[in-house]
Amino acid sequence: MKTSTDRLLTTHVGSLPRSQEVVDLLFAQDRGDPMDESEFNETMRRATADLVKRQAGCGIDIASDGETSKISYATYIRHRLTGFEGDSPRPTPQDLDEFPEYRDRLVKAGHSATYKRPVCKGPIKVKNLKPVEQDIAHMKEALLTANVVEGFMNSVSPGTIAVFQPNEYYPSHETYLGALADAMREEYELIVRSGLLLQLDCPDLAMGRHTRFKNLSDAEFLRYAELQVEALNHALAGIPADRVRLHVCWGNYEGTHIHDMDCRKIFPIVIKVKPMALLIEGANPRHEHEWEAWTKIKLPGDKILVPGVISSSTNYVEHPELVAQRLIRYANVVGKERIMAGSDCGFGSFAGFGPVYPAFSWMKLRSLVEGARLASERLWSRAN
Repeated sequence: MKTSTDRLLTTHVGSLPRSQEVVDLLFAQDRGDPMDESEFNETMRRATADLVKRQAGCGIDIASDGETSKISYATYIRHRLTGFEGDSPRPTPQDLDEFPEYRDRLVKAGHSATYKRPVCKGPIKVKNLKPVEQDIAHMKEALLTANVVEGFMNSVSPGTIAVFQPNEYYPSHETYLGALADAMREEYELIVRSGLLLQLDCPDLAMGRHTRFKNLSDAEFLRYAELQVEALNHALAGIPADRVRLHVCWGNYEGTHIHDMDCRKIFPIVIKVKPMALLIEGANPRHEHEWEAWTKIKLPGDKILVPGVISSSTNYVEHPELVAQRLIRYANVVGKERIMAGSDCGFGSFAGFGPVYPAFSWMKLRSLVEGARLASERLWSRAN
C-alpha cells in the first residue's frame, strides 16, 4: 500500500454514481429478469473504464471501480453466495424512526432504494466467483491507461452482511459470522492476489448500533462489534495487512444522527482490525470534531488514517481551504505520513440513489485533491 511519503495522497471510500444504463441492468439482475450476460459484462467494463478515467482526471491517486457492478455495498452477495433468498424490511435508523414524517419524506423523495434485502435461510457457501473475477478484469484493464498511483476494490465485511441480511438459519450470531467469514475469504483473497488493494466496508461497527442493534445497550452492542472484528480478522488470516483498507461509518443518509455512538467507544475496537488503513468520517457536522479523539486513542504504529474531508451527504462543495484545514488537524495529531485525504462515505452506496447530485460528486473530488495539495505544501514546507 502506497503511503503519503512526500505529499498527501488522495482517495475516497469507493462507490460512485452509476450511469442510467448500468442502474437499469443492475435492477433487472436483482429482479431476476432474463439477461444477456455478454451485454451486462461489456456494459460494466465500459462503465468501469469511464469511472477510473474520471477519477484520474480529478487527480485522485488511489482509485476504485466505483462499485459499478454492485447494486449496493451489502446485498450484492446474494448473487455470489448460497443461502440467501427472498426479501426483508430494511432496518431504519433510530433517528429517522423518531421522526416518521421526515423518514417518509426521504423515502418518497427517492432516498431509499428498492432492491431486495435477502434473508439467510440456508448454509452459506461460495456460489459464483465469476462476478468478482470480471470486476477485477475490468478494473485492471482500466488501470492500464489511467494515471493513478494504485487501484482498490470494495468488498463487504462478514459483520455488515450479518447486520443487513437477517439470519434465520444459523443457531447464533457468532456461528452466522463464522460461516460468512469462511465464505467471503475467497473473494478477499482473489482481490488481493490480483494486485488490487482490498477495501472492507464495515458500517456494522458504527451504524449497526442505531439500526439492527438499536434495542441493545451500548455494552451489548460493543460485544457484538468485538465478535464482528474477530470474524473479519479470521477471514483475513492469509492476507497481508498492508494490502487492506477498512471503512467504518455511521450511515450515509441525511438525518439528525443524534444516536450515532461516540467514536471514543467504537474506535478502541476498530483499531483491533487487521487492515492497515482506516477510512473514517471527518467532514460532516456530527463527526468533524472527532479528530480530537486521536489525541486520546493511540493509533497503532502499523496503521494509517484516511479521514473524510469531504461529505457524501450534502450538496455543498467544500472549499479547498477547508479541506486543507481538516487534513492539517489530523496530520498534527498522528503525523503527515500517516494520513491520506478521503471522503466520509461513497457517492453511490446504492445504485441510482444518493444524497449528492452526481455532477457535484466530481466537483467535491476535485476540491479534495486541491485541498490535499494545499495541505501538502504547508506540511512539507514546515518540515523543511
